[in-house]
Amino acid sequence: MARSKPITIDDLWQIERLGPPSLSPDGAQAVCSLASFSMADNQGRSALWLLSTLGGAPRPLTQCGDKDGQPRFSPQGDQVGFIARREQQGHKDESPQFYLIAPDGGEAHRVGDVPTGIDAFRWCPDGQRIVFISWVWPGLKGAKAQAKALRDFKARKDTGYATSEAFYRHWDHFTPAGRVPHLHLMDLASGKVRDLFEGSGFELQRAEPDAHCFDISPDGKRVVFAYDPAPEKRSDGRFALAEFDLKRKRFETLAQDVGWDFNHPRYSPDGSSVAFIASHQALSHTMPGQLAVVSAGQPVEVVSAEWDHSVQAPLLWEDDGQALLFAAEQQGQRHLWRFDLADRRAEAVVRGGCLNSFDKAAGTLVTLTDAADHPARLQAHLPGAPALRIETFNDKLMGKIALGRHETISVAGALGDPVQVWLFYPPGFDPARTYPLLQVIHGGPHTAVGDNWHYRWNNALFAAQGNVVAVVNYHGSSGFGHAFLDSITRRWGELELQDIEAATTELLKRPYIDPTRVYATGGSYGGFMVAWMNGHVPGGAGGRYAAYVCHAGCFDWTAMFADDAWAWHAKELGGWYWDDMARVNAQSPHAFAAQMNTPTLVIHGALDYRVPDAQGLAYYNTLKARQVEARLLWFPDENHWIVKPRNAKLWHAEFFGWLKAHRQHPNPTQHPSKPLPAAAGAEPAKGRGRKRP
Repeated sequence: MARSKPITIDDLWQIERLGPPSLSPDGAQAVCSLASFSMADNQGRSALWLLSTLGGAPRPLTQCGDKDGQPRFSPQGDQVGFIARREQQGHKDESPQFYLIAPDGGEAHRVGDVPTGIDAFRWCPDGQRIVFISWVWPGLKGAKAQAKALRDFKARKDTGYATSEAFYRHWDHFTPAGRVPHLHLMDLASGKVRDLFEGSGFELQRAEPDAHCFDISPDGKRVVFAYDPAPEKRSDGRFALAEFDLKRKRFETLAQDVGWDFNHPRYSPDGSSVAFIASHQALSHTMPGQLAVVSAGQPVEVVSAEWDHSVQAPLLWEDDGQALLFAAEQQGQRHLWRFDLADRRAEAVVRGGCLNSFDKAAGTLVTLTDAADHPARLQAHLPGAPALRIETFNDKLMGKIALGRHETISVAGALGDPVQVWLFYPPGFDPARTYPLLQVIHGGPHTAVGDNWHYRWNNALFAAQGNVVAVVNYHGSSGFGHAFLDSITRRWGELELQDIEAATTELLKRPYIDPTRVYATGGSYGGFMVAWMNGHVPGGAGGRYAAYVCHAGCFDWTAMFADDAWAWHAKELGGWYWDDMARVNAQSPHAFAAQMNTPTLVIHGALDYRVPDAQGLAYYNTLKARQVEARLLWFPDENHWIVKPRNAKLWHAEFFGWLKAHRQHPNPTQHPSKPLPAAAGAEPAKGRGRKRP
């Protein structure tokens, strides 16, 4: 079928999104969730699908639920457990519950009824029990007391949220008032539940705890979990590992070090040791996650210390207990790696694109991977056989869409380092014509982009509007070694700007780039960079950039103290604002407002607690006060991301409309990279001059 049209925002929201796969014990089948969205209804739904790893058409497993998710095959393969909120037998779930369905069909049925809901779960090896996470009142005993407390809370007439906690909200929600996440054991035959942490003082992480933060031993007798031993919980807490003996009902610390953060534990196949991810936070808050192993009564052994990559969860042991599988980034891609414990060697077993998730059973591996030119796809990797696609959910839609080509180049950036730049060209690109240049600046800052498919900042979609899109993996980006990642600490904006400007300078040498239509856009830290550029790159008539788009951008580091990650500010900026205002201001866009002259579209969501919306409003108001052309797009019901279909369509309409409405009139006498004066009273941040080897 010929590809006939560029991708549109409507196409992007018609793409069905696959969730993490779970393999049956024999490796013959995989189950995953599949989410679809309706622009007309302005909502999405998800159902479960079964896929054969040997080929054949996928088939739906559930159809009655709206949000069926987190499916996992039972250890015996005779059941699939999942989390959902449904209506069954006249009872509508007020919170997510655990459901079971046979893989050969039938209707799913609810197991038990947990008033406080179920966030995530793991199967016990016997297939007769699960361990799950639920947020409970830690001072209460028994399910009846929890249920009554929940009823009383829902019946209250007041709406205030009172707390003395340091960690009380995350991303787009406040943590449940007075509640903490505990592990529970459920017997599936009776539905009876036991709170494993009741009266112990233990709790899981408060930042979206999931099934990666605990594990169950192969004999089903112990549970290992990560917890914060500090009496006051903070977003930068350093976690330790503990074990709970299910029979003796006894806790023992397995691994703890005040300088390290330990998380994502996984028992070895024989249960004799636990692998986990360790980060030496006492050295730096940017230290990578390293693979570590510990056995009861033995010291922690960090086994990947010489490997300059950051290990990412989940961890999965090979059946022989001699190696582990995990994901790690490398130069704008995210591969699946196998780390051999005996020779301390990492080998990429599935390369290319961006690995989203994976599972392995009975020698069969399944991977969920997207790339710059396609949304996520599921593949089966059988021993000795080439990779096999096991679904084609989006192939018909994508077959009608023409995507432009993409490539990587390298420019000489800050400190003389080579810096990677991903370029995306519009469909039918003709080098004899001229095109706008759109810089898309990624967030993080300690992330990387390139060979991935994104549903909010989709480079193929941006290019389809007729732009040449540049994405710079600037200093601070992940996947290029720790020194490169850490180089921007305590001098935010300095090296990143040099890298972005180096890319713009290089691309302006190309005859197909129109110098009157050069734009810079970014979200989160990318939004910070756009605001930073407005105060550091000359604007107005003859400036380099015709317009900026700042989505959820950091503007004022003092006012940013209202965010949910305030505990990291001093580590990132080099000091608390009350101790070193000059240093903080030297890295804060608001301190350079007197030099801001470039038209800017400011976008923010009211439910954004990572970068509170007052940041965007203050930036917009500042531009209006300075009589700089500006436009505000504010969402009362969105967080750091724009996740509702109709809001996303509006976002793109404003984004594209703003860029198309602006064109620059270059002044050849003005050097585009000429630095602007520092903010009054501000001192330049002192850099450490680290270079990537």
